Amino acid sequence: MTIKWTKSFVVAVFSIFMMLLSNVTFAQHEVNNGAEITENGTTVPREEKIDAAKLIMEHVMDNHEFHFGEHNGHPVSIPLPVILFSPQRGFDAFMSSSFQHGHAAYKGYKMEHDKVKAVNEEGNVDESVKVYDFSLTRNVVQMFIAVLLLILLMTNIAGKYKAHGTKKAPSGFQNAVEPVITFVRDEVGKPNLGHNYEKYMPYLLTVFFFILINNLVGLIPGSANVTGNISFTLVLAFISMLVILFSTNGHFWGHIFWPPGVPLFVKVILIPVEFAGVFIKPMALMIRLFANMIAGHIVIICFISLIFIFGAMSKVAGVGFSPLSLAFTIFIYFIEILVAFIQAFIFTNLTAVFIGQAFETGHVDHGQAPHDPHPTRDHREKEFAL
Repeated sequence: MTIKWTKSFVVAVFSIFMMLLSNVTFAQHEVNNGAEITENGTTVPREEKIDAAKLIMEHVMDNHEFHFGEHNGHPVSIPLPVILFSPQRGFDAFMSSSFQHGHAAYKGYKMEHDKVKAVNEEGNVDESVKVYDFSLTRNVVQMFIAVLLLILLMTNIAGKYKAHGTKKAPSGFQNAVEPVITFVRDEVGKPNLGHNYEKYMPYLLTVFFFILINNLVGLIPGSANVTGNISFTLVLAFISMLVILFSTNGHFWGHIFWPPGVPLFVKVILIPVEFAGVFIKPMALMIRLFANMIAGHIVIICFISLIFIFGAMSKVAGVGFSPLSLAFTIFIYFIEILVAFIQAFIFTNLTAVFIGQAFETGHVDHGQAPHDPHPTRDHREKEFAL
């Protein structure tokens, strides 16, 4: 009941947000290029309104800088390296600040909608020049930071275990991480992988903590939402698919290409469906993580944008709605912290489920009932597939 109420509430708020956004956008498209006509016939420049849709897209999309806001009309940001290769012009490397936030060209290139494009002497885009962008964008940089954090934290904990073993009780960060590792082992590895769980624990733990760190770092204001990028989740899902495929056996492929105990006319339909499932499962991992992480960030920025949308209609309305908007933002922010842990767990758990299905044993001979070493796997898959 609570989940249904929460979904209905989010849908209602988003609907109201879109209606308000449409009204503000419509009001901005007036004659004289946005200028206001006074009673005596003169025109004055209209005060620039917030473009909430653009603000949301800038927040969730990748960029060539870490943008934190503005001070006295000047953007406050950390520029990142731009690394380009063009067959016609060769290699070029410089900082993204050379583009002056998209207002200037540099070395025959300029930024348009966060894309680097080649320009001619007149400053127009030159489509004849092919550009390959190898820049360190904020998603890439933040991913490196997450990898560095993962290595430092885990090597520190491993060093304590190597030095003291089980003779000394865990302390500090080690005391906080050990229950999480135990939870992944007992609730993800053992139930889904049986006696083979130790073989896959390094991968499952790496995936879990890597996703978790990226989820939590992405909640810091000004940072990038790495797990809300479909390319990131695509690579994670592809790696999981490789692990699943390398864990398969003849029994697995036999059930896909010739399902036992099924009439022939049903097999004609079932075989393509089962084969497609080999690729659909990783796609489900990819879309699930991407959609859940990007949705939370969009909801948060929507609540913040409501302040400026109401303020564009009336300053009193903007000030009056600010406490309510901030309260909802803080509430969703704490929900997102919970979601960060849940999504890391679900991705890891479903990966273990699919691996377990890949090497599960077949039927037992001599009339014995088939033995399933993972009795709770199907139930868990159905539960987390909702």
